[in-house]
Amino acid sequence: MSDDPIKSRRFVTASESVTEQTPFTLNAWLSRPDIVPCGELLMVRATMAPGDNHPFHHHPTREEIIYIVSGQAEQWCGREQRVLKPGEMVLIPKGEVHGTYNPFREPVVFLAILSPANAAEPSVVDVSMEAPWNTLRSAT
Repeated sequence: MSDDPIKSRRFVTASESVTEQTPFTLNAWLSRPDIVPCGELLMVRATMAPGDNHPFHHHPTREEIIYIVSGQAEQWCGREQRVLKPGEMVLIPKGEVHGTYNPFREPVVFLAILSPANAAEPSVVDVSMEAPWNTLRSAT
């Protein structure tokens, strides 16, 4: 067994997750290189309060899956929009513009799974102030 607990970690409890507050969500990281020895997958459990959002952005070097655990989300992938409910997910290809919005009364909890973990920068590019993304939601 290794002296480095991260190199040998296979299980992550809630108390071992790494919590951070972002402008968009309260995150509990469960898989990233400083938590488990995984070079390909990131996984975060995110909680988005009512009225909050992660506005239109893209990941030029990562693909992503968003899976709804509880609540619901107005999810955009490109120009397509759906309301995702528990047990539903969206696959976001590398470089695809997307946004997650919570116009509902209850928090939404979701898992975001991204790959690869050690992707080249920039990892996130905000396009929410650029056309057509800055007016797309108001047009629906």
